[in-house]
Amino acid sequence: MAKVAMIYAAAGASTRFGGKVKKAFALMEDRPVFIRSIELFINRDDCCQHIVVVAPEDLEMVKTKYAANLALMGVKAVAGGGERHESVANALKEVDEQADLVGIHDAVRPCVTEAWIDAVFAEAGKSGAAILAAPLYGTIKRVSGAKVVDETLSREGLYEAQTPQVFARQVILDAYGRIGQVKGSITDDAQLVEAMGHPVSVVESDISNLKITRPDDVRLAVGLIRSRPKKRVAPRGPFEEAQW
Repeated sequence: MAKVAMIYAAAGASTRFGGKVKKAFALMEDRPVFIRSIELFINRDDCCQHIVVVAPEDLEMVKTKYAANLALMGVKAVAGGGERHESVANALKEVDEQADLVGIHDAVRPCVTEAWIDAVFAEAGKSGAAILAAPLYGTIKRVSGAKVVDETLSREGLYEAQTPQVFARQVILDAYGRIGQVKGSITDDAQLVEAMGHPVSVVESDISNLKITRPDDVRLAVGLIRSRPKKRVAPRGPFEEAQW
């Protein structure tokens, strides 16, 4: 069984979310979004390490307010950077050499299923690089800055990249080592792997692997999770035990 070090990206500024609480720390019923996302991975036998990367200004708060939770879950909190790729680069410095694979997951994507995680881990173990992605089904328009349609695009072969994105440890380390050669904005980790010529496999998911962006998305995520078939009741999780 390949061992996976998980990195949870929670350092975003949450500009579109608004309000006084960043989206990673917004409550989903009784637990913050980032805790709900991490809980999907902590009891997996193939996950050997857990690192959550947060904005530098949030690091002390996370280490204090969620100290018991992080300790019980075995999660290390590290400071991120100004851009997502800078945050992931900081977390990569902490990855244990025992890890065969590195998984990078949006800490505000709490609806990924166990089946999708199994599938993307397995594919990354075979190919060295795999991501979850959902095919686009709607009509896609390119729109100008004046909010006028410039053209209608073919959706054939178009997918929305999601997370987790999973890579052989050396593949993602090499990709980040060449980051200076990548031109333009960097929006996900697979882009760096693609840039160095390594194929990235797609494991098909769907739009229910929601990334929380706006306040209404929190309620939508709760509804999605409630609508899924219920599994056997698990023991009380570390967040409840900590009773912060």
